[in-house]
Amino acid sequence: MSKLKKFFTNLNPQRISNFKVAALCFMAAATFWALNALNKDDYSTVVDLPIEIIFDTGEFMAVENLPNKIKLEINGNGWDLLRKYFNVNESPFLIEINNPATKDYLLTSEIRRGLAESLNPSSLTAILTDTVKFRIDKIVTRKIKIQADTTSNTLAKNIRLTSPIEIDPTVVSIKGPTSILQKLDGILNVDLKEDKINKNFNKIITLDLPDSLKKYLELEEESVHIRFEVIQMLEGNKRLKLKLENFPNNVSLVQQPGTIIMSYLIDERKLEDLKALEFEAVLNYNNRNAKDSTINVQVTPKPSYLENIRFEPEVLKLKYDKD
Repeated sequence: MSKLKKFFTNLNPQRISNFKVAALCFMAAATFWALNALNKDDYSTVVDLPIEIIFDTGEFMAVENLPNKIKLEINGNGWDLLRKYFNVNESPFLIEINNPATKDYLLTSEIRRGLAESLNPSSLTAILTDTVKFRIDKIVTRKIKIQADTTSNTLAKNIRLTSPIEIDPTVVSIKGPTSILQKLDGILNVDLKEDKINKNFNKIITLDLPDSLKKYLELEEESVHIRFEVIQMLEGNKRLKLKLENFPNNVSLVQQPGTIIMSYLIDERKLEDLKALEFEAVLNYNNRNAKDSTINVQVTPKPSYLENIRFEPEVLKLKYDKD
């Protein structure tokens, strides 16, 4: 590197001028050769010809990206091949399909004549892409059911529905390609746009399509009215006396708890009803687990407005005395 630097440092102006002249002569000769070569005929090359599939977009819709080129081998003048190779001022070759929903491919042999004419003055040697594949569906309008999207976080803790979820309208019209509509399976889930609901719900909700389907589908209705009622389930607990039923004389409990703690959730509207009840924790020997000599606690009465009933202890061990 130091030698090369020293060489250029020692060049005098005359030598530098000579180098410039030589370089210009080389470039001129190369340019003349290239221009002369491109003017000749009978060159062959492989090109990606731009194509455009056209169809009635009022009746059909593409559900996948359409192919935009096919590979050809062509023969002709060097200038024309260069222009086609780099797609300079090349309009796409139009492929018209009258009923694209009936099949999803086109054999390029069917358009060979049109391709050959479009390549003039070059000539078509071979079509290297044998099939043009596409997915274009017919556009239809369908009725679809609206359903509230309720997840585990929709209602707040210990909140319960006390009425059906009312939706108006329950069915809406939706327009789009058949295969995309099938993905919805006849149902459009509507996000309530609210989590941990703890009071009666009554709102107009804007309909929204999944992001992946928005560019394909069109809803005729913009919104729906959704309403429902809820109640609060209150936490509570009671101490219950233990009652043994159907116990033989030789069977007892390994540990005698005396009382059982029952915890529960209760409908807030039923607090007064609960006060009128007397509960008992029952151990029924007939319901024992004979395999491990255990028995589960049950409660009586057991009203329907109590939920998540738990006992402490919940399972007791049986002891059998020898006769």
